[in-house]
Amino acid sequence: MNSSAFVLEIGTEEIPSRFLLSLEKQLAVNLAQALEAARIAAPEIQTASTPRRMTVFCEAMSRKQDVVEELFIGPPWKAAFDAEGRPQKPGLGFAAGHGADVSELFAHETPKGAYAALRKQVGGGAAVDILPGILSELVSGLAFPKKMRWANGDATFGRPIRWILCLLGPDTVDVRFAGVSSDRITHGHRVLGPGPWNVPDAGEYFQVLTEQGHVVLQSLARRETIVSQADGLAGARQARIVWKQGLLDEVVQLVEHPVAVLGGFDPSYLELPREVLLTSMEQHQKSFGVEDSAGRLLPNFLTVINLRPKDEQLVRKGWERVLKARLEDARFFFHADCKASSEKWLAMLENVVFLAPLGSMGDKCRRLEQLTRMLAEKVLPEYAEQAARAGLLAKMDLVSEMVKEFAELQGTMGGIYARRQGESEAVAQAIAEQYLPAGPDSPTPGSRLGALLALADKADTLVGCFGLNMTPSGANDPYALRRAALGISRIVMEHGLRLDLETLLANAQQAYGHIAWKVPAEESLAKLLDFFGQRLKAYFHGQGYPTRIVDAAVGAGFADIWALRARIEALEQFSREEEFVASVQTFKRAANIIRKQAMETEDGKMLTGQWQDELLSEPQEKALAQAWQAIAPRWEDLWAGDGYPELLGLLLEIKPLVDGLFDHVMVMCPERDLRINRLNLLKSLVDRFDKLADFPALQV
Repeated sequence: MNSSAFVLEIGTEEIPSRFLLSLEKQLAVNLAQALEAARIAAPEIQTASTPRRMTVFCEAMSRKQDVVEELFIGPPWKAAFDAEGRPQKPGLGFAAGHGADVSELFAHETPKGAYAALRKQVGGGAAVDILPGILSELVSGLAFPKKMRWANGDATFGRPIRWILCLLGPDTVDVRFAGVSSDRITHGHRVLGPGPWNVPDAGEYFQVLTEQGHVVLQSLARRETIVSQADGLAGARQARIVWKQGLLDEVVQLVEHPVAVLGGFDPSYLELPREVLLTSMEQHQKSFGVEDSAGRLLPNFLTVINLRPKDEQLVRKGWERVLKARLEDARFFFHADCKASSEKWLAMLENVVFLAPLGSMGDKCRRLEQLTRMLAEKVLPEYAEQAARAGLLAKMDLVSEMVKEFAELQGTMGGIYARRQGESEAVAQAIAEQYLPAGPDSPTPGSRLGALLALADKADTLVGCFGLNMTPSGANDPYALRRAALGISRIVMEHGLRLDLETLLANAQQAYGHIAWKVPAEESLAKLLDFFGQRLKAYFHGQGYPTRIVDAAVGAGFADIWALRARIEALEQFSREEEFVASVQTFKRAANIIRKQAMETEDGKMLTGQWQDELLSEPQEKALAQAWQAIAPRWEDLWAGDGYPELLGLLLEIKPLVDGLFDHVMVMCPERDLRINRLNLLKSLVDRFDKLADFPALQV
């Protein structure tokens, strides 16, 4: 038998659900790499996990290493053998070290001369003997956000390890870690099939775990079970589940034997806003709402338990009792908040600290009022007053009773309360959207006014933190500044806002007034712009654009973030052109010449980009100047209209004439006036094309 099924199961105390997918990926990738290095064939490695176990499985792992012939090079041939071909000590030692006879050595020619060499077959070892070292290292190398020690041991792991099962076919593989030795015993569901259960062969592992342990091992199967059961329960009432994918992902990883249970609550709680009801269910009970075909919430919820109870009605009542307590608190807070006014809350914000040296939340609201109005006057002038109002009221819900209890509802409750207090729908929606996007996969604000308020809020936080030198370092980013910078960038691009980033940040700085910065304002702004440049590069790299394209586009400027994206798209398309490499080389050469001369000016004579036709003496430079004079107006029109693909087309049009200049004219000629005139002609081109891309950064 050349191959057998293989399984490794690491049994633990309950591992947090957020760890499991990462651990599965690590197991698959790291084991595949280790087996390849050990030359043990193992196609289609599979992984699975539940809160109490991590499993890696292969249907047909080779029972022996592959045998290969390797070349081993030893000492120089002249040292290994004398002139008569008699072996010397270096040669004898080399052969003995490899368990070979000296007669098996031969001369292997290299650039440095002949060396004694040996060919021999290696490998063929039994996998069951090689795997223990590989697997012990695999287990110890798993990375967790946090690790722990237990039972006075030195080993660390995400949670205490309770058992290890490892089999290659019917054979036990000896894996040891943290004082636990592997065997063929697994443990099932704590209640439905605790075990221990004997696994005779690796190929029978799934059957034993499913039939005797009552564990649904594959997360996809658990998901399908949950959705099928839940949709069936809701459908029986002509209703549907309000699925939240992130929560469903979490619930799938919290159970080993999922059972969906439909519960209910008093219909009087439906007076609470939909967001409050769903938050109470989702955040605190890991449950889902239920709605009718028109999207109206029903007095029901769907939860998932981790067993088949003897008395489901008793379990349901327990969940309903806990949710009722949550909803009762929420109703009390909501009624209390409805009696308050925005004026009262704004006054209370004066006593809420934003960041100690940067004043109160009341101060922040006044800055947002000013900055949001300023943004609206540029892009949404008819809404300038409403924008200012949204900025002023943006943080009022932070002192509401509801947000004190349900912090995740900040912004959302502000929008609800603003609407109830008579503010316009535009203002209410903007307040509700101010924290968007909340992450890389979160949507940006849906309204233009919400987008402007979100920009102002994030810009205010960024300039404040950078001014206090509270900048991210490594993985440490307590004020989520990376997320704020990415949020500003996405909002600008997705809403098509033509804003100057440096102006936005400078205005946010000025809104602070005479604050005592730890970092001078000019230096802080420069650091913040560099920070944005790095975040934009990371964002576009993550979108799949080639590194050199992104770096070249960002290097040409990114103050207009919307235009940056358009230029990257145009450059990526241009990079597929047949003439791309040659064009880049031409304009890279021109750009390098101009940049060098800008640093080495003669007699204080600065290049201006203005040339004199009467100083053009060679046919090639005359042809270039004439063509460029005809093209330049088209350039200006296309630049004004964001015609970036067409602008790169002009580069192809002018390239042959630039090549002609370089091939036939000495740009850096001895005659000073001629030299400066030619440089100014080139500078006129470079100044314009430098707006598209930093051509030297393309590294072609």
